[in-house]
Formats: sequence, C-alpha cells, structure tokens
Amino acid sequence: MFKKAVEAKTQQRLSGADRKKLKRTIKERFPNASDAYIDALLPPKVEITVSKFTNRVHVYSLEGGFPMFFDVDGRGTEVFPTVYALWKVPELLPAFMLKGGEVSRFIIGGADVMFPGIYVPADGLPSFSAGEPWAVKVPGNPAPIAVGTTTMSSTEALKAGLRGKALRITHSYRDTLWASVEGYCVPNAGFLEDVVIEDPSLSSASQTFDSCEVDASIDQQNDLNNEVGEGSSVTNAHSDLDPSSTMHSDSKNDISDQIVADMGDLKVTENVSTDEKNVEDQHTLSTEDVDEILDKCLLQALHTTVNDQDLPIPGSTLWSSHVLPCRPSGITLDIKKSSYKKLSKWLQSKSSSGLISVKEDKHKKEVTLVSINRSHPDYSTFKPEKRKVEKNEQTMDSSPNEGHFHKGVEVIEIYKPSVHVNPIFASVGADMGQLYIASEATDVVFRYIEQENLVKPTNKSIVVLDATLCDALYKGTIKKGSTYPTEIHKKDLGPTFISRMQAHHRVTRGKESVVRKGALKTIQLMTERRQGNKKVTKLSGLESFLLDPEALASELQKKFACSTSVAELPGKKGHEVLIQGGVIDDLGRHLVEQYGIPKRYIEVLDKTKK
Repeated sequence: MFKKAVEAKTQQRLSGADRKKLKRTIKERFPNASDAYIDALLPPKVEITVSKFTNRVHVYSLEGGFPMFFDVDGRGTEVFPTVYALWKVPELLPAFMLKGGEVSRFIIGGADVMFPGIYVPADGLPSFSAGEPWAVKVPGNPAPIAVGTTTMSSTEALKAGLRGKALRITHSYRDTLWASVEGYCVPNAGFLEDVVIEDPSLSSASQTFDSCEVDASIDQQNDLNNEVGEGSSVTNAHSDLDPSSTMHSDSKNDISDQIVADMGDLKVTENVSTDEKNVEDQHTLSTEDVDEILDKCLLQALHTTVNDQDLPIPGSTLWSSHVLPCRPSGITLDIKKSSYKKLSKWLQSKSSSGLISVKEDKHKKEVTLVSINRSHPDYSTFKPEKRKVEKNEQTMDSSPNEGHFHKGVEVIEIYKPSVHVNPIFASVGADMGQLYIASEATDVVFRYIEQENLVKPTNKSIVVLDATLCDALYKGTIKKGSTYPTEIHKKDLGPTFISRMQAHHRVTRGKESVVRKGALKTIQLMTERRQGNKKVTKLSGLESFLLDPEALASELQKKFACSTSVAELPGKKGHEVLIQGGVIDDLGRHLVEQYGIPKRYIEVLDKTKK
C-alpha cells in the first residue's frame, strides 16, 4: 500500500461533522476502541487534517503532527490505524506475534505475514474471521510494527494446516507513510533501525513517539540516545512468548531493566500530553497576540509559499496549506481565538487594508484569495524567516534527478465571456475581456439576478427569466416554433450560463504557465504491432502539459531500457514519442506518478489486444 511515494492531491482540515463521522467509523470498525482510546488518538482540542492521494487513499493526521488513521479507498469501509496510532494505543487491534526477529525483517520489507512465521500459543490461535484488521508484534515488545487484513478465518486456517498467507499487510514500520513524518521527530531513528534489524523490539519506539509528542528538548533526546546506545536491546517480559525468545530476554535482563527504568523516568518528568501543552500555551495568548501571529503567518506565507501563478486560492486551502505551516513551533493557531472569529472576516479585513484582494462566493460561503499587493508597506517591510522546510524544498526543486521535480502540474478550466453573455457582464460592470473560473462566472450571473430581483417570491430556488437573461442562456439553442423557458432552477443556472461562454484552460508546471483556448487535449497512449510481431508504444499530446518530448524520450530510454525516438505528428502540430516495446501500462503509471498528469487526461488504446 505504501511501498512507493505518492504525492497528496489535496489536504484540508476536517470539519466538525466529518470529525464525528470518523470517530463513529473507528468505534464501529474496532470493538476495542473505547472513548478514552479515541480521545488519546484524536484529541478533542487538536485539529485533524485529511490528505487525499491520487490512489484514493485518505490519511487522517493530527495537524502539524502524526498520521493516525488511513482509509484505503476513501469510502470509510476500510479504515486502519497507523503504526504511530498503535504505538500510542497497542490494545486497539488484536495482534499476531511473530516467531522472532528474522521474520520481522521480511514484514518491514513489505512482505505479507505467513502462518509458519506466526508464534502459536499452547492453547492455539484466537478466533478470527477473514477480512478483519489485525496488527503484527515481535517477541518482548508491546508496540506493533505493522497492520493488515486477515486473508482467511481461523477455522479455514486450521483446515489448511496453518499454511499459506495469514495477513495481507497494508502499512508497516519504515514504509512511505511512516517516513512521511520522519522530519517531525527522528532523535532515535538510528537506534530504532538497529533495534528492528537485530532484535525488532520497538518498545522504545512508543517511548520515542510519546517524547516527540510532548516536544521533548534536543538535549533530553540526545541523553536518551546515549543511554540506549549503551545497551543492545529493549525487552519486556511476556508470558505467552516462545521459550527461546524468553531465554534471549533473560540473558540481557539487567541492561533491559536499566534502560526501561531510565526511559520510564524520562516519561514521568515529561508527563504532559500535546493537547494539554497546546491548550496551556493557547490560554496564555491574548486576542491581540493571536491577531499578531495571524498577520505574521500570512505575510510569511505570501513571501515564501504563495506564488502569483497559484492564484486564485480558496481560503480553506490558503489556511491549511500555507498559513498554518508558518505558525511558530508549539503554537496551536485557532482563528476562533482571534478578534475576527472567522477566516472569511480575517481575509476580508486584510483585503480592506489593501494587502490582498479577495472575492467571496455567496453560495458556497467561501472567500477566495485573488491577488496580492506586493508593493503594500506591510509586505515590503516584512522580513520572512528562513526555515529548514523551505531549504529542503529549494534543494528538491533544484535537483532534476529527483522524482518530485516533475510533479506539481495544475490544470484550471477558465472561461471567457462570449457575445451571448456579454450583456450580463456589462449590466453588473464586470470585465468582458477577463478570464473567469467557474465560480467567478456563476457569481456574475447571480449578481445580475440580485440586481434585477429575478428570484421567484413564492419559491426562492427558482429564477424568473427576463429577456436579457433568457437570450444569454437560450438564444440560438431553441428550435423554431418552440417556446422559450420562463424560469430556471438555481442549481441549473450556473452550468447553463458557463456553457454559453468560451472555454479556455490554464496549465501550470513550476514557474511556467500557459493559457490556451478550448478544452484541454488529452495525452494519447497507443500500443500496436509492427513487423515480426514486435510491439511499439506511441505517446503524443505532451505539449498540452508543458512537457518536452525530447527530454522525456531520453528519460524513458533509460527507464525501460529500450530505444526511443521523437518525430513530428503527420498533419498536426506537436510531436510523438515512439518507444520500442509494449510498455503502455508502465508508461501511464509513470506519467501519473512522476509528472502529476491527472488520469482523466490520459487516453489509452491497446491495439494488440483482441
């Protein structure tokens, strides 16, 4: 599931209703999930973000912290806790105990759990059904190292003689999901890897997670590293273990007890949860302090992460992806604790001061950042802080060999007023030469309706059509002899109005952006047979997504170890990349993962299949 890195498509804060829904889902799916366990994993006072990936996976994380749950298909039917969550609450899932460290090597490497690798107690395996979520543990350690789904029931397993696959792993320690938050806290990373390889005991892992969660100081973590480094492993007594593993634990009992005692002392001295610390810090901030932090975070974001080619940006995206990452360490930034109380009011106040320009969608009730006044005194006098995250991003962008260098294509459908709708734009004073996104164009027609008072008094969802609006929507589309409509439902008004405008699209990749007329053309992948029953794959339409055919052909030659060539399309503009071999599936996957091309813009045709 998380063997390869996949970039998040969107990231946003979870609303109150979705938060409650997530907690209900967890309680229904995991019988051991008590209210105390759920509050420990999803603290009531901490914001939760959901990251939606191109492979449909949804990851639920504590804001600015660790991922706690992930949904395999984004439908809420296959929700699993992450390793981080199981380190905090190991009792959340039942667990299979492995026979030893040698087996765990393969599990961490991405392999599924086989029945011969599971330790079976004297009273036999517990009862389970197929498709249940289970965790994986190693001897002498309460902290799970992986989570997955059972492939068969306990009855079927016994009939099969405890042979075959027991657990299909969806997430494990050291996969890409675990590594996605390594940057938050890795004081004991080297130690943990040594422990997992030699004797996979992650009891220290849960301690590391707790100490990170309460923001332990660097010095304390270094002291812990030094103390742990003197010992070879951390083990706990376990009554149901294989006798051989118990003897192994006894041989190192003195060292283990000393390390566990030291770590226990450290945990006692810092026995404060993240939630309590953040709430305490938040209470010490006055309303004026929160207002000042908000303004600084906005200016920091405008200087470092918000580019003009990214505009317009919805207010929720601006808040979650740009403003919140710029807040000071250890501060929980809550707009409700400010004098503005709402995000829309705060952005509108910044717009009134001239720093930014925003536009409000009255129907969606969301404010969108439209432009930035970079000559404003507040902007020009502000000196942005240099952050490590920014340096990492710059290093990543400057290295053409990194996979992330190619990502980040953005496609926006925009529309230009046509002769049909020009009277509507002129009536409300909107610019007829400007390009509009769908929400902005819809806002124009609703402004006209409000101006002319065209809402039906007896039914607020119906708009009465006057001559100007009727011509804008239907002139030239109604057959002769047919009568024109006299009213339209509000939900149909926007799409009908937009369909009467000229379609354009804007494609942005990095600092390069281009606007073209018409709908965006797709990329075509086609495999066909040549003489000698050889297959060849053709790739065209790259120019639409600002890709260089020559550079891509050179890259694909190395990736697929085959010959490639580039030729002009006969009778058309653009070029075609020719790849020897039937690599249509791998090529499509490469375009999605490495270049961020949305799947809906890739057209596939395999002529070799009957």
